[in-house]
Amino acid sequence: MITFKVIESVLRIGPRKGQKAYSAVPKAPTKFGVDWLISRIVRETSLSEGDVRNVLITLRNIIIEVVTLGGSLDLGDIFSLRTTIPSKMEAKETDVTALSLKRPRIIVSWKDPIRKALGKIEVEIDNPKRREMNKKPKTPKP
Repeated sequence: MITFKVIESVLRIGPRKGQKAYSAVPKAPTKFGVDWLISRIVRETSLSEGDVRNVLITLRNIIIEVVTLGGSLDLGDIFSLRTTIPSKMEAKETDVTALSLKRPRIIVSWKDPIRKALGKIEVEIDNPKRREMNKKPKTPKP
């Protein structure tokens, strides 16, 4: 479960510029590092720690190669990624050059099992003001 807290901020753009607004942000982001990933894979498979590290390094090198070639890569039931280089819209056809290209990006498309897992995330918002509002005694109707 992810627990959120309510924060106040001042809007900087749009029709409500300068007004206060409230939003929910995670209290403490849950981060899982590469060491956690390696130990988890070692625990659940027959691979050694060195084998897992080698696979991750090789996967990184393959992704770098695919991206450098401007290609895409499908990683089975996890995700697929593709390289894209968007272009600026120029007024004249002759103005389109390599300078018209924006910076390269990688688009990640999550596969169905991961998308379904995203739909199952449980959240909770810790909002003290709302709790106070709900605790106020209601006057009975005559």
